[in-house]
Amino acid sequence: MRKKTSLALMLTTAILVAGLAAGCGNHANSEAVAQKVAGSANSSSDQPAYPRVLKDEMGNEVTLPAAPAKIFAPNLEDTLVALGVAPVVQWSSGSRPKMYLQDQLKDVPSIAFTGGLPPEPEAVMAHEPDLILLHNANHIESGVYDKYKLIAPTYVFKQANTDLDSSVRVIGDLLCKSAEAEKALQTYKEHVEAAKKELAPHIQGKKAAIIRFNGRGMFFIKYDFFSGYVLTNELGFLPSLVVSGGDIHLSLESLPDLDADYIFLINDAGTGDAFEKELTESPVWKSMEAVKNGRSFKVEGDHWLSGGLIAHRKVIDDVKGLIAK
Repeated sequence: MRKKTSLALMLTTAILVAGLAAGCGNHANSEAVAQKVAGSANSSSDQPAYPRVLKDEMGNEVTLPAAPAKIFAPNLEDTLVALGVAPVVQWSSGSRPKMYLQDQLKDVPSIAFTGGLPPEPEAVMAHEPDLILLHNANHIESGVYDKYKLIAPTYVFKQANTDLDSSVRVIGDLLCKSAEAEKALQTYKEHVEAAKKELAPHIQGKKAAIIRFNGRGMFFIKYDFFSGYVLTNELGFLPSLVVSGGDIHLSLESLPDLDADYIFLINDAGTGDAFEKELTESPVWKSMEAVKNGRSFKVEGDHWLSGGLIAHRKVIDDVKGLIAK
């Protein structure tokens, strides 16, 4: 009996080591290996991790011939950095990449999404990615996916930045960084809980709104993504009825209807100076309770307009610094 047990243990170890040597597989594959080993000591081999075939969130089949090493993930660089991975090229709006990530990505070349339009396939191909990650389903509707999938295996999320628990784990799995993904998520959740406890006396029962200025006008940031999500879903601010139920566009005429105890102002890379001045110098703005009570704040940094664990943590730290004095 001891010999049979020892043989089974040796076989188990050999198969698991072989699986790891072949490359990282998904969680389901790992469980399948363990079940097969436990169920049959006579099995001497298992399917290698690669080539790996899976489906993305839109139902498209994705085949990874080997572990990805050169990643192009526009608008998902935050998650890559959180997992300790540098993309082969980073997204930029015109000539400006995500500035809050540049301590880590200053040596990574950028590629422009001019006017919000993704770069042509030739520009992406020049960086030779072996995996492309697209953060939302709009890339399928616009035809970008059909072009990019000819360059490299391409995984499309429905909306990666609205469910970080899921998207961080998916990316961790794709990049053989599942342990790093779990650690990053746990660290972030601990940060959120500590901030909620510290901020609770200041924000309990209070509503918040974020106003964004750019070259096109003044807009509310909605509560289902970016810093709007952080304020309501993470920290516990109540949503303004105006923002949650109305249009995202803001005009001076509609400003008196804004039911917010705290208001945060973000100027998009200085492109909204004229609109910011128009708002903050208007009599109606100066008459608002949030303004008179010292609860309106100008915030800096494109992390307020970004999604990801790093961006969200920076927003939380900004809020703490402003109102938990």
